[in-house]
Amino acid sequence: MKWQRKDILAIEDMSVEEIRHILHTAKVMKEILMRPIKKLPTLKGKSVVNLFYEASTRTRTSFEMAGKVLGADTTSIAVAQSSVSKGESLYDTAKTIQAMRADLVIIRHSSSGSAKFLADILDAGVINAGDGQHAHPTQALLDIFTMEEQLGEMDGKKVVIVGDVLHSRVARSNAWCLQKLGVDVTLVGPPTLVPVEMAGLGVKLTHDLDGALPGADVVMALRLQLERQQSGLFPSLREYSHLYGLTTERLKKTGKQSIVLHPGPMNRNVEISDDVADSVEALIERQVTNGVAIRMALIYLLIGGSGNVVA
Repeated sequence: MKWQRKDILAIEDMSVEEIRHILHTAKVMKEILMRPIKKLPTLKGKSVVNLFYEASTRTRTSFEMAGKVLGADTTSIAVAQSSVSKGESLYDTAKTIQAMRADLVIIRHSSSGSAKFLADILDAGVINAGDGQHAHPTQALLDIFTMEEQLGEMDGKKVVIVGDVLHSRVARSNAWCLQKLGVDVTLVGPPTLVPVEMAGLGVKLTHDLDGALPGADVVMALRLQLERQQSGLFPSLREYSHLYGLTTERLKKTGKQSIVLHPGPMNRNVEISDDVADSVEALIERQVTNGVAIRMALIYLLIGGSGNVVA
């Protein structure tokens, strides 16, 4: 297919064909990433700006690496040291970036809708690296890429996502992406952390993890946002871990050799035990590698000047 999009803002407005095209392109990008010399001239002369208003290690670094492997000039704006700390608005920051003739802007922001706001202003392409509790499309794409790399086509398979669904943009983007590809998705967590409106995405909701696990091909633990603990959304970390933490014994309930994913960063022995996190079933490090491949694919498709996969 010929790529048409200027921006990557959310999964919900993407077609299955577009998702498949991204995944296909990412396969080629991962082959490049695995080479001894990881450097291409493909995007020489193109400029990519990373604008992260929230703390990030994996996402920011993988976007930086993705751009550099493809030969683009990458710039990361440290918001705490920028004019934002002096009160500059997102609008004025966007106009400043546009005046610098950037080709692509990657934004992470605490406000839902910030990526679309930026995309409406800029001539440059925009990739949403996480906006508030709304969406994290590149995480969902790397997750499905990892699943299919290990299990093959996911149509008809079962995925259980457990944790703080309420505050998770990862859960929302994964729910959209997986159900578009024919996956049976179940969201699990305490009643206070699983909003009933999520059922509108075509997924199942439950508060019983043990009952949801039988037959699961993939189990994904979400980060428990400990900063929310003070608001009384669950009684204690100990009780949460007892009811919803992934352990080796609990994973046996799937009845198969299920794979385990986690978007990171992990709270070990809260949402996931050490033995599970470090097991061969856990593909958490592979998710990080695949994140670079997916982000290479998106950067290439948006500013590479061609819909064809690079050789």
